[in-house]
Amino acid sequence: MSVVSVRGRMTHLPVGLKTSAVIFVLMVAGGAVLGGLTGALGAAAGVGIVVASFTVSSLVIAWADSVHPTLVLPVGMFTYILKFTAIGFAMAAVVASGWDGLTALGVGVAVATIGWATAQAWWVWHARIPYVDV
Repeated sequence: MSVVSVRGRMTHLPVGLKTSAVIFVLMVAGGAVLGGLTGALGAAAGVGIVVASFTVSSLVIAWADSVHPTLVLPVGMFTYILKFTAIGFAMAAVVASGWDGLTALGVGVAVATIGWATAQAWWVWHARIPYVDV
């Protein structure tokens, strides 16, 4: 069995990041047109949350897999719980503040999540991933 570095386990990341960059530009432009500076900032923050979340997950899971494959599930679940607890508290604070960019933030999160998931599914479909070690 060959040992693959963390970097070797992250070959899916560029397609998600490139897709998110396109979505970022479109969402910020749309947010600016529909909601001015507040809409643009909200859209940017929404896309940024998704990019940070997926990137952190990818890094942590790749690291855990490089250490030992049995660590992927517990480390991944811990990271997921930690991330979404932090995001939940942050979102609760944003809601409580009454910030006008909240709708744009939510749309940015939704669009970026769909975009990233679609890009990753496309990557998996086209990746040449052997089912056995070669």
